[in-house]
Amino acid sequence: MTLIDSNLIIYAVQAEYKNLRQWIIETDPKYSIISRVEVLGFARIKPFEKQVVTDLLNNLEIIYLNLACYELAITLKQQRKMSLGDALITATCIFYNKSLATRNTADFDWIEGLNVINPLL
Repeated sequence: MTLIDSNLIIYAVQAEYKNLRQWIIETDPKYSIISRVEVLGFARIKPFEKQVVTDLLNNLEIIYLNLACYELAITLKQQRKMSLGDALITATCIFYNKSLATRNTADFDWIEGLNVINPLL
């Protein structure tokens, strides 16, 4: 099972990323509620873009955080500087034993036990 990172959600709604959309159809990844906030909360998102992203997200299963995810995120942030969103999404993957699909694989290669994949390669 795979959890899709916010950056791939953004790419998936762009015309040139047909292969990523196919990967999403074939893989049926889940996504963190944090990604919903990050992507839809972008200050400069246009109404059309917001609708396309919302449609995509409404077809994927949301993974919610629990106290254990928050505690894992704290531990990750204590080990290395990372954004709150990345820490929470990563902690969710670790807790629920999911692979992380992201374009930014190098940002997570230091995290032991986390399987990170880049479906754009």
